[in-house]
Amino acid sequence: MTSEPLINTDRLWTRLMSLAEIGATPAGGVNRQALSDGEIAAWRRVIGWAREGGLTPSTDAAGNLFLTLAGRDRTAPPLLLGSHLDSQPTGGKFDGAAGVMAALEAAVSLAEQGEKPARDLIVVAWMNEEGSRFAPGMMGSEAFTGERGMDAIRAARDADGISVGEALDRLHQAFPDMPHRPLGFAAGAYLELHIEQGPVLEAADCMIGVVTGIQGKKTFQVVVEGAEGHAGALAQQERRDALAAFAEVASALHAEIGAIDADIKFTIGRIAVVPNAPSVVPSRVSFSIDLRHPDNAVLDAAGARIETLCQEKAPPCSVTVTPLVDAPSNVFDPRLRASIAEAAREQRYSAMAILSAAGHDARHLAKVCPAAMIFIPCRDGASHVEHEWAEPDHVAAGTAVLAQVLRELAFAPAIEA
Repeated sequence: MTSEPLINTDRLWTRLMSLAEIGATPAGGVNRQALSDGEIAAWRRVIGWAREGGLTPSTDAAGNLFLTLAGRDRTAPPLLLGSHLDSQPTGGKFDGAAGVMAALEAAVSLAEQGEKPARDLIVVAWMNEEGSRFAPGMMGSEAFTGERGMDAIRAARDADGISVGEALDRLHQAFPDMPHRPLGFAAGAYLELHIEQGPVLEAADCMIGVVTGIQGKKTFQVVVEGAEGHAGALAQQERRDALAAFAEVASALHAEIGAIDADIKFTIGRIAVVPNAPSVVPSRVSFSIDLRHPDNAVLDAAGARIETLCQEKAPPCSVTVTPLVDAPSNVFDPRLRASIAEAAREQRYSAMAILSAAGHDARHLAKVCPAAMIFIPCRDGASHVEHEWAEPDHVAAGTAVLAQVLRELAFAPAIEA
């Protein structure tokens, strides 16, 4: 272990706050959605910092950003670390961005020590983790790991009708000289720092969360079809009111699925009504379902029940249920988890094992290489909100732990899968 400081804490915080200026909202949050002008501007800023630190940028067909610190053996599977730069429309300064800035600081600080790592270290910012502009989320990491094809990814459209393909082409046009890597390549390991997005660490007055895994998640798009009618002329008994049918469906889903047990998380998060006029009986309602549970058997049973309940409660309207995401619970690599816990102990930071309630790109990387996550507390457990906040010393602590684990891996033999 080097006796030099693991990271430059002032540089880390200054860069994180500088990044938050891109897409800043009046309420103090960040609106920097995937493949937007804001994310392009964020790329430019982060690439500039990376080049200052001796890292070289590249991308791939999925719009993932890679920043490489060259190692002695360029053919060995590289070590990946990072998160994402995109945000929710009313997101905060830390979700995703803290992980990218921590990864960059860890890599740059290592480079400043002057010794080349045994293999390449690659800081990565995954495309569209949030899924706020284009659904579903985690498109970049799913493309990288082969879980979703580029044709399906490029075909997805935002609320304005712009496709991912069009937005990706525009992103790449903004960086015409940037090298392109093949889509997907062997990785030696993957590390990701993130705010917890929950209240557990703060309540326990704990600095570091050693993430054991991520609870399972399923998402669905549901469309209820009825028929338009005049609000004053069409008799109640003759109506096929899609909004009334949605109300029946939603009530039944919340009553049954939402009450399965204390660990279930059931959310109807986005609703669109057509024609959405005050004097017209609604003809169509589309809505999203987000279902999560740490036990895959419970998750699968609940997911299977959703379509049955929709079909039972929608008449006289019709209903279509389309599954979008099926991500089972996963467990992170025990050796990397042990390394994170040991690094926290050596640096005298309190640490605890914790399950991630939110989804992250690390879920997908864990299927193709050893992977692990480091959590740091966030105030009141709040995330995906403009007042999201992490204390500077917590960001620094998590980054220092990340840097120590990275240095151990950078000069060690490859982890056997």
